[in-house]
Amino acid sequence: MIPGKWLVFKRIYAVARKEMLHVVRDPRSLGMAIAIPMLLLVLFGYALTLDVDNVPLVVWDQDETPASRELVSRFLGSHYFSLGEYARDYRQVERAVDTGKSLAGLVIPRGFAGGIAAGRETPVQLLVDGSDSTTATLAMGYADTVVRAYSQDIVLRQAQRTGGVARRVPLDLRPRVWFNADMESKNYIIPGLIAVIMMVIAALLTSLTVAREWERGTMEQLISTPIKGWELVTGKLLPYFLIGLLDVALAVLMGEFLFQVPLRGSVALLFTLAAVFLAGALALGLVISIVTKSQLLASQLAMVLTFLPSFLLSGFMYAISNMPRPIQLVTYTIPARYFVALLKGIYLKGVGLRILLLEAGLLTIFAVLIVLLAVRKFRKKLG
Repeated sequence: MIPGKWLVFKRIYAVARKEMLHVVRDPRSLGMAIAIPMLLLVLFGYALTLDVDNVPLVVWDQDETPASRELVSRFLGSHYFSLGEYARDYRQVERAVDTGKSLAGLVIPRGFAGGIAAGRETPVQLLVDGSDSTTATLAMGYADTVVRAYSQDIVLRQAQRTGGVARRVPLDLRPRVWFNADMESKNYIIPGLIAVIMMVIAALLTSLTVAREWERGTMEQLISTPIKGWELVTGKLLPYFLIGLLDVALAVLMGEFLFQVPLRGSVALLFTLAAVFLAGALALGLVISIVTKSQLLASQLAMVLTFLPSFLLSGFMYAISNMPRPIQLVTYTIPARYFVALLKGIYLKGVGLRILLLEAGLLTIFAVLIVLLAVRKFRKKLG
């Protein structure tokens, strides 16, 4: 007599094998499971960037002296600005900014060199296109850095010529950036992308499984078999769980070798937490499939419930601390929030489970609750 546990294993294996055969025989499902996550990672990885380099700058140098040309060279010598064009009047500066040919305009007034030689404060105008507030803020910060460095050099040169003591500011701020020293946006965008893409793809994959059985009329056959609800749920999830882990492995390799994103933490911890996240995301898609019984409706609902919340409310693109308080409370129900925090901690900070215990625990609770909900919902269909 075959032990009961062996029968359970055989039933789960039969469902998992059936689902895997369907995926392998359907190129669209297989493509969605493997190719689409990689394509999305490449597209979003290169398209989503918050780095602002080579800001096009239009320059109107009214003074045309060695001092003014040195200031212009300070701007163009940095990797923050590039020369858009030289203007001969104010209208040409306005036209360059209005048409988008230049993001900023530098206007150096007449008497600039004389004012500096006399030790007077000399105004310099910077016009910035504020239609993109984020880029404009960064460009103004870059310009402030260039001008401050230029001003300090002038003070030092004047002190050396006169034999006096150079004036110094009372505070000497020396910032040091941890975890992302070069301030490259890809280093925190790519880990967040992995979480968002896996959430969407996992839910989409399993959102079609049970609904497909209902539409094809094979659900009645499954109901008539001795298989139990939790066995069917496990068998349905297992093939996509393995595919999801393969996607995670490919995404990690792409982040390492294609985008050169540093992975400072434990790879084993990353895959362990990814497995927990995948279990919850796949189960969420299965719940949607059980409830809707329609592949079209299930796929649409899965997209709405996963992509928008994961993209907007997970902390991937927008800081949760800057959101209104009611929205911040809503983010606690978004599982991608915890996985994004976990991935950034592992990738950039290299921290372990001792630091990430809270996020890991909440993610585990989500996965367990959603899996139990999927089992319960399917049992209702059997009853």
